[in-house]
Amino acid sequence: MVSTLTRIFGPRHMGLAEDVVQDALVKALEQWPHRGVPDNPAAWLIEVAKHRALDVLRRQSVLAAKAEELARAFSSTRLAAEEMDDQLAMMFLCCHPRVPRDARLALTLKTVCGFGAGEIARAFLIQEPAAAQRIVRAKRLIREHDLSFDLPEAGQLGERLDSVLQTLYLMFNEGYSSGGEQLLRQDLCDESIRLAALVADHGATAAPECHALLALFLLQSARSQSRVDPAGDLFLLCDQDRSQWDRGRISEGLRRLEKSASGDRMTEYHLEAGIAAVHATAPDFASTDWACIAQLYDGLYAMNPSPVVALNRAVAIARSHGPEAGLRALAVVEGNPALARYHLLPATLGMLWREAGHAEKAASYFRRALECECSAPERRFLERQLG
Repeated sequence: MVSTLTRIFGPRHMGLAEDVVQDALVKALEQWPHRGVPDNPAAWLIEVAKHRALDVLRRQSVLAAKAEELARAFSSTRLAAEEMDDQLAMMFLCCHPRVPRDARLALTLKTVCGFGAGEIARAFLIQEPAAAQRIVRAKRLIREHDLSFDLPEAGQLGERLDSVLQTLYLMFNEGYSSGGEQLLRQDLCDESIRLAALVADHGATAAPECHALLALFLLQSARSQSRVDPAGDLFLLCDQDRSQWDRGRISEGLRRLEKSASGDRMTEYHLEAGIAAVHATAPDFASTDWACIAQLYDGLYAMNPSPVVALNRAVAIARSHGPEAGLRALAVVEGNPALARYHLLPATLGMLWREAGHAEKAASYFRRALECECSAPERRFLERQLG
């Protein structure tokens, strides 16, 4: 709805589009608890947003000419393909190179993916006020530069496509490892997959790296149902019931990974999807080819020497060469300020020190992990490890 209204009003009036949709949602919150949820909730919201937008248009003469287009866009005969084009165009508008990279990613997460400031802050490991400021800055630059709401030509994607894919990657990560009461937000994972497929399958935006990213999402999300028990408690990969893995998603993920090999460019998404494929195709945890995974992480770290990649690489090294080797690999990031409040670093150190036979040292790291922000299932898991 926000994407369609932004196309009709123009990017300068993105705030108006968001306000109209918010009004519709507020009205639903006021009425649905008493009158019941309509048979077609989406159509109800669209109708309310349309009437609210028409009210605004009548008061603003500069936008009055848009009324007919608005009514036509939100008619029942509107084609789904047009709606998908609106969402694609919105992603590429938010990721315009005239907007700095950090601001464009934050705006896309807010406008297209529906993130709040807290979720954006977690995605970037920053504070909420800084995340909110990035969004304000991006909207101001879109107005100042009067950026257009159009899909770029196939040969002009470049940096914009990279930013769109990175935004979807952050969205999926938030869904796959949420920081709230639940470990998993299936709605965000599914929406990430839908949007990634939209980018990968559209003639104007299709590229091998798009299929690689979609392959990663499919292969990772195939394990979702086995990651927690009915009470919401966490299962590590070694304890998961692989009969619960979604074989349909694994099959489609492998097909997309194969399709991603058509180009001559190797990206981080190719390597991460390759790692996910090794996990997805192993019949059990003991059969996992950890040496292959460690080698893929070596390539990923060469491309992106981030502390989070280094952390994951160290786990693969520990599985293939023993906990002491993993601890040596972690020494390069243990004091990194970017991971100072990242619970997975001390949690991993605790696991490896325990495997190496140092229980007291492991306990100190589990205590440190519990001092960091993490999801409720992760907190319960860490408490069990400390016990």
